[in-house]
Amino acid sequence: MKKDKITIRQIQSPIGRQADQRQTLIGLGLNKLNRTKELEDTPAIRGMINKVKHLVKLIEK
Repeated sequence: MKKDKITIRQIQSPIGRQADQRQTLIGLGLNKLNRTKELEDTPAIRGMINKVKHLVKLIEK
């Protein structure tokens, strides 16, 4: 069964944020502004995105 994919883009810097938010961005594969990443749509990934929703943006295809 093929899993759905979601694309996210980092829109704000983690400078001045809590360490766990910086680590969440690294876990998502984002570390610089305007980087995009295509990830599998799983509950774990959705939870990570929700934690840093003010720093990332979901990109619709």
